[in-house]
Amino acid sequence: MSRNPLLTEEDTKLRHITPAIEAAGWAKEQILMEYFFTDGRVQVHGKTARRGKRKKADYLLTAPNRRLPLAIVEAKSRDKTLGDGMQQAIEYAEILDIPFAYTSNGTGFLEHDRLTGVERELALDEFPSYGELWARFSGESGLSDTQQTLLQSDYHFDTDKQTTPRYYQRIAIDRTVAAISGGQQRVLLVMATGTGKTYTAFQIIWRLMQSGQKKRVLYLADRNILIDQTIQNDFRPLKNKITKVEHKKLDSSYEVYMSLYQQLAGDAGEEPFRQFKPEFFDLIVVDECHRGSARDESQWRRVLDYFQSATHLGLTATPKVSTEADNIHYFGEPVYTYSLKQGIEDGFLAPYKVIRVGIDKDLQGWRPPVGTTDTDGDLVEDRVYEREDFDRHLIIDERTAAVARRITRWLEENDPFAKTIVFCTDIDHAERMRHALVKENRERMKENLKYIMRITSDNPEGKAQLDNFIDPNERYPAVVTTSKLMTTGVDCKTCKLIVLDNEIKSMTEFKQIIGRGTRINDAYGKQYFTIMDFRNVTNLFADPEFDGEPVSVMDDSGDDAIIHDVPGGGRPSENGAEQEDGSETGGDGFVPPEDESKKKKVRVRGVDVTILNERVEILDENGRLITESLTDYSRRNILNQYATLDVFLQAWNDAEKKQAVLDALEDAGLSVEILQETYGKAEGIDPFDLILNIAYNRSAMTRKERARRLEKDGFLQAYSEECRAVLSALLDKYMNEGISLEQTAILQNAPFSDIGTPMKIVSLFGGKREYERAIREVQRHLYHIPPDLLYQRGTAGTRLGV
Repeated sequence: MSRNPLLTEEDTKLRHITPAIEAAGWAKEQILMEYFFTDGRVQVHGKTARRGKRKKADYLLTAPNRRLPLAIVEAKSRDKTLGDGMQQAIEYAEILDIPFAYTSNGTGFLEHDRLTGVERELALDEFPSYGELWARFSGESGLSDTQQTLLQSDYHFDTDKQTTPRYYQRIAIDRTVAAISGGQQRVLLVMATGTGKTYTAFQIIWRLMQSGQKKRVLYLADRNILIDQTIQNDFRPLKNKITKVEHKKLDSSYEVYMSLYQQLAGDAGEEPFRQFKPEFFDLIVVDECHRGSARDESQWRRVLDYFQSATHLGLTATPKVSTEADNIHYFGEPVYTYSLKQGIEDGFLAPYKVIRVGIDKDLQGWRPPVGTTDTDGDLVEDRVYEREDFDRHLIIDERTAAVARRITRWLEENDPFAKTIVFCTDIDHAERMRHALVKENRERMKENLKYIMRITSDNPEGKAQLDNFIDPNERYPAVVTTSKLMTTGVDCKTCKLIVLDNEIKSMTEFKQIIGRGTRINDAYGKQYFTIMDFRNVTNLFADPEFDGEPVSVMDDSGDDAIIHDVPGGGRPSENGAEQEDGSETGGDGFVPPEDESKKKKVRVRGVDVTILNERVEILDENGRLITESLTDYSRRNILNQYATLDVFLQAWNDAEKKQAVLDALEDAGLSVEILQETYGKAEGIDPFDLILNIAYNRSAMTRKERARRLEKDGFLQAYSEECRAVLSALLDKYMNEGISLEQTAILQNAPFSDIGTPMKIVSLFGGKREYERAIREVQRHLYHIPPDLLYQRGTAGTRLGV
């Protein structure tokens, strides 16, 4: 069949590809066209965030449940070859876990079988039916009848929320139910914080229970808030079948049991879980399974070992592999992993900026002058105190104040009500930080005493405000200080600032803390978040174990700082992270405080503390961190499009619509807002001049200067009086409001409406074509650069006076 180069991709789909698929017996409800499966990565530059392009498949062919995809088809126009687009089809098929990939230009199909690696060409009338592809898929995958039935079963669909699984949730659900129905007894699922692990677990449980594969389920978590959030939200459809285990009493009349580990494990000598027979549960879901369940000696393991005949499903964002606890060894390799990096790339998770703040005493150490005494009047030991000592062994009140001041400055510069979590060394440090922040924010505290609060395990008043903090509709509290209580299980979709003033050595803990900010909430303007690091904790980003790279990192510099403030002490936890004294070790259990004499901190005042240095790092196109300012970023993106000034001017002058040039730059990640932020005080500056200044070091003119120059050179005199009035009014709008001369809709407003209708105004110039020609002539003169000024250089941010 000959190719008709006049047929576009849409023509080819309509006339050839869709009819061929339908002729193969695929029902219309099984054919999903223009299927978008990502949200588009959030790109952050300066204070501006915008989404990149969403990924989409031309066709997705599914099982009758419209959930399980079997094939992906990428269409091309008739003038392309049959295999054009196959690499993209295979890439998308791998992402979506689809066994068969096809491409077509309307003359036939090229098939790639991912299960066998075989490629073959097919005529249009040879496209496989659903039955054929299902038989090949199930046969090549070795699926049993039970597995096939489960995979073709439907999900629970919430008619109120209209929620369906995202592509990665669907993969996680399908792989898990296939593994469990195939007889696998220990299953591990790894999904980054904020990607819906609990919702995914609910769908897994729903399908297994609906099919009769599992009848009684035990869901284990280590904190009350996790249990309560799960019951109230994702597991709400099971409300008549679900119970929460409390007071270590078990009621056998339910089907789904939600419990804290310690409610079942009990205290020494107590084992409440033995109230049920070992075979009572046939599925146990272990939420946040990195938090100790894999340790052989853990009390949590006693519960798992007792119900060993049940299937054990582990959920975690951070699988732990160490000499003490190896979840991979216990559960086996993950059936599916959806990483933080992938979540950010897909636009489902928020990227982040990092501000690394270097305090002089942290960077240089502090040695007390001879005779220095602490606040109790005792001599301070003569040695060099390092950053690791601060707030654990030695308190410098001025350091606490400097941190509080820097946090406050960020809030003032961005959003005073941005939800903020400050992670401190221990409860004592969290209280002192709360006090220091209160001092810096007196006016806000006068408005509402809950503006800043401490939320730690020993503080019932603070814990009572946790729900308000995570509620997007509640303004208070806006800023909270904590130690360990909020490292996991706190679903705060609007958290915009995470402050690290704690030594964190554990990658597991670090990932959990970063996860507090990764949720996106477009409705509340939360598309990215900021990490403010006072302890070099973000060096862990460079660890191969960490997979989510920051969009930018900057070391911050500031001014001198002073002030004072309150006691406590931390100790290492099982996993090497710091354990908050009095914090939850799991659920609501408390750790007895250590002997006060052993952990007494030294506290000093009157020390000069200064914040030092600044460096900016952002991700380049290849995901590597490079040192680059916003100016460098903007210049590089412009030069990638227009390598020289002459090339740019040629493109600008040739463009019928100047907006087309700006749109091309925006597609490359450089919006007008970023140009304005790069330049600084860009009010009154045309984007044309911003580009000249930033990329080519030419001095910028204001819109007013350009308009006045055009009026002086007599160019407008070539037009009639009525036409001059129109053009002068357009120049006024351009000069004062920055409105583009190309916007025809402006002709409907004053002062143009006083001249006549848009149609009449256009007729004054002799018609639409002549009007547009006049606008292009005005623009040519407006943006003209005299030869003597064309190569006159100016530094970034400078203007050319006229």
